[in-house]
Amino acid sequence: MNYDLEQPMIFFGGENQSPYTLRNLVEGTAIFGSIGAGKTSASGRLWALKMLNAGFGGLVLTVKPDEKDQWVEYCKLAGRSDDLLILEPGGEYSFDFMSYLSASNSGDALTGNLLEILKVVINAGAERNNGKNNSDPFWSQALDQLIANAIDLALMAYNKVDVQTLYEIVQTAPHIEKPAPKPEDLQKKAFYKAFGKIRSRVRKDVDKWYSKVHWAEKSRIEFEGTFDHHAEQMVPEYKPLKLLDQFFTETFKNLASKTRSIVEFSFTGLLYSLLREPFYSMFCKQKADFNPRSSLDGKILLLNIPTKLYHNVGRDCQILYKVLWQREMEKRNVKENDRPVFLFADEAYTFLHEKDAEFQYTSRSSRVATVYIAQNIPQYFAALGGDKARDRVHSFLGTLNTKIFHANSDVETNKAASDLIGEAEFIEPSSTITVAENFSRTDSISLSVHKQVRPEQFVGLITGGERNNYKVEAYLHVQGDKLFKGQNFRKVRFDQNYK
Repeated sequence: MNYDLEQPMIFFGGENQSPYTLRNLVEGTAIFGSIGAGKTSASGRLWALKMLNAGFGGLVLTVKPDEKDQWVEYCKLAGRSDDLLILEPGGEYSFDFMSYLSASNSGDALTGNLLEILKVVINAGAERNNGKNNSDPFWSQALDQLIANAIDLALMAYNKVDVQTLYEIVQTAPHIEKPAPKPEDLQKKAFYKAFGKIRSRVRKDVDKWYSKVHWAEKSRIEFEGTFDHHAEQMVPEYKPLKLLDQFFTETFKNLASKTRSIVEFSFTGLLYSLLREPFYSMFCKQKADFNPRSSLDGKILLLNIPTKLYHNVGRDCQILYKVLWQREMEKRNVKENDRPVFLFADEAYTFLHEKDAEFQYTSRSSRVATVYIAQNIPQYFAALGGDKARDRVHSFLGTLNTKIFHANSDVETNKAASDLIGEAEFIEPSSTITVAENFSRTDSISLSVHKQVRPEQFVGLITGGERNNYKVEAYLHVQGDKLFKGQNFRKVRFDQNYK
């Protein structure tokens, strides 16, 4: 099936008004509105049903437990019930993300991919929980090194990597304040067991190589002290083992206890969460049938791990899957498969991460329609945290070209909406009356510049429900083509009963 970016998707009515197109959808949408303003039940509903009816695949993230039922209804209305796949505790699907990545990557590529994904999730959690971002290069580099070396150690020892092994390796790594295990206990400690397995194998390979070296060459190597150099050239695993040894027995081991505990806990905290049920069964059990790429075949993937029930761990798991899904969508070849897909999130600030803005820069070319719903802009500030939170949020929201503003009592959001819609020149007539010996009157007109929509006007928008015949008002602003009688914005009405 071919998809034309100029395909009309929504008609808002009226003369001389261009349709809202597929191109507009894949340029991203941000929806704002206070509690009960109709942002989810009206504009969010319309956007969801339009995309489902057009054959989009997609990913849905959840905050509230009732969102599953909401999307079951949407898919039923659109005749897409068979396309809805749900990842949930006790469900039929699971997604072992490490085995999924291992199937398409190996060696340095797998380490790099896992490192990036885990760091994004860890940083997103830190920003959300602490109100700040991990901008200190020391902590960032220390965490990078720990994750990368733990992954490399597991891969070299077992030719695979999993959450349990990584957790146990880090927990049992050499510590300056703890004595080394007794020889009879080495096989009981995950780090020493894995390291010993590699060292034994490398030692055999070194002996095999060195036994074939001519005695004269051996004498020269020993005289020049270049054994390490030659071993690195002749035994592929010699140098990686040496680097692992240096990191775990020198660098990481000798970190100050407080410093080490912070770095270690940043990593193992996430791993520990994944080892607990129901998350272990969903994300770590050697099965990956909840495949992110199935969205490209029209599947709607719903993560029914609402943060209202599963809190931080539910959020972290959804961010992890979201990052993987975004990476897969970026790798797609739209010439081979041009089906649009969507990323839909209510209370979207919950799932924001450091790579989101970067993803949005290329989402149109990847045919991804992002729909993010939130109550107000300050919620995004709080989610990203750090001294540059405002700049980061404005940069990110600037990548979402459609903005929908429902009734809102947040002053900052209403002011931002008013500023975005902008100002216009208005003709203001005036009269001057003079009463003296003769009565005179002078009429004149002048031009003045005013806000086209003042901030306080957003407070009084209709919010739906029976008393408003289930109609919801909002101001719609679309960047680019002036769709509405030569303007970029229009006051529109949505129907909460739209089917």
